[in-house]
Amino acid sequence: MLILVACVVIFIYGMMASLLGTIVPSLGATLSLTNTQIGYLALAQGLGLAGTSVVAGAFMDSKGKMAGVVVGLLASLVGLTMLSHPTSLLLSVIAMVILGCGGSLVIVGSNAIASDVPDDRRAATITFLNVFVGLGGFATPFVAGNLLGSDAVKSAYCGIGIVAIALVLTLLTPFPKNRPELRRGRAETVSIFHSGVLYVLASITFLYTACEFGIWNWLPKFLIATGLPNAKALNILSLGFASGLLIGRLLATKLLTKASTYYVNLVCCSLMCLSLFAVLRFPAAAGGAPLVFFTGLVMAPIFPTTIAIVGKLFQQRSATAIGFAITCGFSGLVVSSPLIGWLAGTDPSGLKRGLMLLPAMSAAVVVILVLFRNRLVKTTE
Repeated sequence: MLILVACVVIFIYGMMASLLGTIVPSLGATLSLTNTQIGYLALAQGLGLAGTSVVAGAFMDSKGKMAGVVVGLLASLVGLTMLSHPTSLLLSVIAMVILGCGGSLVIVGSNAIASDVPDDRRAATITFLNVFVGLGGFATPFVAGNLLGSDAVKSAYCGIGIVAIALVLTLLTPFPKNRPELRRGRAETVSIFHSGVLYVLASITFLYTACEFGIWNWLPKFLIATGLPNAKALNILSLGFASGLLIGRLLATKLLTKASTYYVNLVCCSLMCLSLFAVLRFPAAAGGAPLVFFTGLVMAPIFPTTIAIVGKLFQQRSATAIGFAITCGFSGLVVSSPLIGWLAGTDPSGLKRGLMLLPAMSAAVVVILVLFRNRLVKTTE
């Protein structure tokens, strides 16, 4: 039952991840937002995600995973309620900060729950859990584009209903108490941050998350700028990218019971770099969705396998270590989103220039994996 709750809750995170990109066309038209101002919204979301994840892991190690998940869902409800009445850019920015705070608690809590499984199944379990990120990411733009007329307000109300159901399910599910060994305090926490491997893994989550959210937040607007209608652009985000993530993580769940997490990451990161470049270089082909789908497919295992390695290395303070790695990941969103908006400028066609940052970041992940091969291979054995 606990894993079911983790799956439902991380589905909410998937919804939040794709929400901004889903509502940007409608919200942008309503508030007359430029690319730079949309970048502020993404920055606000990233600040909420990164700022909260700094303390999320330690909070859950101390107060329990249920407390963290419940607070995260409540914050999501507040943020969505504010977003259902988008009267100004300022209120929308505040709503995105609150949604970021809620999303951070939700994803740290879900991954911390899954990290409690035995070592030989951890990577596969966390990857399976993150399948529901793809499912949530698929549902939001698909429902908004096909059933809600791409309307930002209706999308927010739909999200409120789903988050409320998840909150009730969480409150009705018994969570195990934290094990005594997880309460050893400051000295053990400090020892976590003495490990150089943690910072290598955190740099990977930093760069990868910047790429993933770059797609969630900007792909529909990029495709619309090439001449596609709103509904088709949202369908490409859901049926293309989100479906690729979903199917890729289902396949990776089986693959990771046999293959090395290091080599899976290396191959997938290399392919991610090439596919992101191809999506931006050949937008007409991206409009047909196959390239976008392939991009989601190869990106699917990277985040959960990296988090699984963190959970394996730091079992005594897993939520704290996972929270730190996820904090660094969300910091990538904080850095990349305003930079993309700034590089894009006021010209809608400038998004292609700004989004070229994503394949560059993918290439940096490949370089890190190659440079630290010996240490990472030893860690994943």
